[in-house]
Amino acid sequence: MIMKKIHNILYGKETYEISIPKDVSELSAISNIQVVTCGFNSKGEQLRAPRVVRVGLFQHQHPVSTVTPIKETRDALFKLAREAIELAFKGGVNIFCFQEAWNMPFAFCTREKSPWCEYAESAEHGPTTLFLAELAKRYNMVIISPILERDDLHCETIWNTAVVIDNHGDYLGKHRKNHIPRVGDFNESTYYLEGNTGHPVFETDYGKIAINICYGRHHPLNWLGFGINGAEIVFNPSATVGKLSEPLWGIEARNAAIANGYFTCAINRVGTEIFPNEFTSGNGKPAHKDFGHFYGSSYVAAPNGSRSPGLSRTKNGLLIAELDLNLCRQVKDHWGFQMTQRLEMYADLLRSAIAPEFIPQVIRKRDIKQNKGCSGKTQ
Repeated sequence: MIMKKIHNILYGKETYEISIPKDVSELSAISNIQVVTCGFNSKGEQLRAPRVVRVGLFQHQHPVSTVTPIKETRDALFKLAREAIELAFKGGVNIFCFQEAWNMPFAFCTREKSPWCEYAESAEHGPTTLFLAELAKRYNMVIISPILERDDLHCETIWNTAVVIDNHGDYLGKHRKNHIPRVGDFNESTYYLEGNTGHPVFETDYGKIAINICYGRHHPLNWLGFGINGAEIVFNPSATVGKLSEPLWGIEARNAAIANGYFTCAINRVGTEIFPNEFTSGNGKPAHKDFGHFYGSSYVAAPNGSRSPGLSRTKNGLLIAELDLNLCRQVKDHWGFQMTQRLEMYADLLRSAIAPEFIPQVIRKRDIKQNKGCSGKTQ
C-alpha cells in the first residue's frame, strides 16, 4: 500500500499494460527492438464514446558507422524503419513517430558542412517521405518523420523539419523546429536557424497532433502554442545526451502535458556516434569525436500527470501507448487551467517586454520612500 502511494506521487495515477499479439514479441526478438506497452485510464462518459488511439514511439541507435556512404546509410536506416513500423502495426499503432533527424547521423556537433548537408532532402517529395508514404498507406498509420529538409522553393536553404504523412499515404504538412540550441556541442545554427511555421496542429483520422522538436521542450510558451491551436497529442522527437539534459528529461514533457491538457510523447535517440574529425565545445576542454551518450528513455505523459514506463537508455525500443483522447477534456474540466489562464495579461506583458524602452515591473523600497509626502502617507 505504501509503495503504491509512493508510485502515485512520483509517477501519477496507475497505468496498465496493453495486451499485444504473441507475434509482436517474436518479431521484437528478431528485430532486436525492445517493446514496452502502457495504457492510460480515463472515465466513461454519457455523451461521448471513448476516443482510443495507440501511439508508437521509436528510438534507435545509428545502425552503421557515421562514415558509411550516404546511400548505404539510408538503406540501413530504411530497413530498420520498415521493421519498426511493421512491429508497430502488429501492436495496433495508429500514429508512429521517429526521433529527431532519424535518417542520418546527428552530425550537427561537427560544424562540418560536408557530407552532412547532402542528407537534406525535400519534405514533400524526398526519398524518405516517398518511402514512408507507401508504408503509411499499407498499414493505415500516420507517420511523423523528422528530417533535415532542403527547401527547394527558397534558395535550397536547410531546416530541421518534422514531416507528417497521413494514414492514406498523403503528405499532410510539416513543422520546422522553433528553437535552435547554442549550447555545448549542439552547434545547430551552423546548418539551419529557427523555423517559420509557427505552431501547426495537424488534424488526422486519429486526433489532432503537433510536433515540438527537441530543444523546443525547454520553452513553456512553445508547448502553450500547440495547446492554444487545439493539439491533443504533442510529440517531442529529440536527440539529447546525458551530461547535458538527463535530469530535465523526465520532467519537461510531463509538465507540459499537465499545463496544457494534452498527451505528450518524448522520444530520444540512443547510443554514441563517433565522427572522423575532432571538434571542440568552446569550453577549453580537449577536443573529442563524439557528442556523448544519447540516453533514450522515451516515454508518454498524460494530462492528468501520469506517465508511462520509459524505454531503455541503451537499446533500440518501441513504446506502444494506448490513449483515450477524451481524457484531455476531462482533465481540463477538472482543473480549469485553460479557463483560469490569463492570456490577455500575458499578452500585454510580452508586448511591452519586446519593446526597446521596456521597464520591468519591480517594486523597490527606495521608490516607496520617494513617493511619500510629509505626512508619511503614500501619495
